[in-house]
Amino acid sequence: MILPSHCKPLWVLRESDCGVVEGFDDNMPEAYRIRLMEFGFHPGEVVSCLLTPGLGAPHVYRVSNTVFSLDEDISAHVFVRVTSDESKAGSQ
Repeated sequence: MILPSHCKPLWVLRESDCGVVEGFDDNMPEAYRIRLMEFGFHPGEVVSCLLTPGLGAPHVYRVSNTVFSLDEDISAHVFVRVTSDESKAGSQ
Protein backbone atom coordinates (compact mmCIF):
# COMPACT_ATOMS: atom_id res chain seq x y z
CA MET A 1 0.00 0.00 0.00
CA ILE A 2 1.35 3.40 -0.95
CA LEU A 3 0.51 5.97 1.70
CA PRO A 4 0.41 9.75 1.19
CA SER A 5 3.47 11.71 2.32
CA HIS A 6 1.46 13.43 5.10
CA CYS A 7 1.01 10.08 6.89
CA LYS A 8 3.17 9.32 9.92
CA PRO A 9 3.61 6.14 11.96
CA LEU A 10 1.30 5.97 14.98
CA TRP A 11 4.42 5.59 17.15
CA VAL A 12 5.45 9.24 16.52
CA LEU A 13 2.31 10.67 18.17
CA ARG A 14 3.05 12.36 21.49
CA GLU A 15 0.77 12.69 24.50
CA SER A 16 -2.45 14.55 23.60
CA ASP A 17 -1.78 14.24 19.83
CA CYS A 18 -4.53 12.86 17.65
CA GLY A 19 -4.65 11.36 14.21
CA VAL A 20 -6.88 9.58 11.76
CA VAL A 21 -5.89 6.07 10.73
CA GLU A 22 -4.97 6.01 7.04
CA GLY A 23 -3.75 2.42 6.75
CA PHE A 24 -1.02 -0.10 7.46
CA ASP A 25 2.30 -0.68 5.78
CA ASP A 26 2.87 -3.82 3.76
CA ASN A 27 5.42 -5.21 6.24
CA MET A 28 2.81 -5.75 8.95
CA PRO A 29 1.75 -9.41 9.17
CA GLU A 30 -1.85 -9.92 8.05
CA ALA A 31 -2.85 -11.49 11.40
CA TYR A 32 -1.78 -8.31 13.27
CA ARG A 33 -3.55 -6.08 10.76
CA ILE A 34 -6.80 -8.01 11.15
CA ARG A 35 -6.56 -8.00 14.95
CA LEU A 36 -5.89 -4.26 15.09
CA MET A 37 -8.88 -3.62 12.84
CA GLU A 38 -11.02 -5.76 15.17
CA PHE A 39 -9.84 -3.48 18.00
CA GLY A 40 -10.97 -0.42 16.03
CA PHE A 41 -7.78 0.66 14.26
CA HIS A 42 -9.37 0.87 10.82
CA PRO A 43 -9.03 3.59 8.19
CA GLY A 44 -10.92 6.75 9.10
CA GLU A 45 -10.94 6.08 12.86
CA VAL A 46 -9.64 8.78 15.22
CA VAL A 47 -6.76 7.74 17.49
CA SER A 48 -5.55 9.74 20.50
CA CYS A 49 -2.20 9.22 22.18
CA LEU A 50 -2.67 9.19 25.95
CA LEU A 51 0.77 8.26 27.26
CA THR A 52 4.34 7.94 25.96
CA PRO A 53 6.35 6.71 28.94
CA GLY A 54 9.77 6.60 27.24
CA LEU A 55 12.65 4.11 27.38
CA GLY A 56 10.96 2.04 24.65
CA ALA A 57 7.90 1.24 26.77
CA PRO A 58 4.58 0.75 24.93
CA HIS A 59 2.55 3.87 24.17
CA VAL A 60 -1.07 4.14 25.24
CA TYR A 61 -3.73 5.05 22.67
CA ARG A 62 -7.49 5.58 22.70
CA VAL A 63 -9.51 4.41 19.71
CA SER A 64 -13.23 3.66 19.50
CA ASN A 65 -13.66 4.71 23.16
CA THR A 66 -11.24 1.97 24.28
CA VAL A 67 -7.66 2.23 25.56
CA PHE A 68 -4.82 0.06 24.22
CA SER A 69 -1.07 -0.06 24.73
CA LEU A 70 1.01 -0.88 21.67
CA ASP A 71 4.74 -1.29 21.39
CA GLU A 72 6.84 0.17 18.61
CA ASP A 73 6.99 -3.14 16.70
CA ILE A 74 3.25 -2.82 16.04
CA SER A 75 2.49 0.91 16.09
CA ALA A 76 5.32 1.72 13.66
CA HIS A 77 3.28 -0.08 10.97
CA VAL A 78 0.03 1.84 11.55
CA PHE A 79 -0.08 5.13 9.63
CA VAL A 80 -2.11 8.16 10.64
CA ARG A 81 -2.86 11.63 9.35
CA VAL A 82 -1.78 13.73 12.34
CA THR A 83 -4.23 16.37 13.55
CA SER A 84 -3.88 18.88 16.34
CA ASP A 85 -6.85 17.68 18.40
CA GLU A 86 -9.70 15.16 18.37
CA SER A 87 -12.44 17.62 17.38
CA LYS A 88 -10.46 18.65 14.31
CA ALA A 89 -9.73 15.01 13.43
CA GLY A 90 -13.41 14.15 13.48
CA SER A 91 -14.39 17.03 11.20
CA GLN A 92 -11.98 16.26 8.37
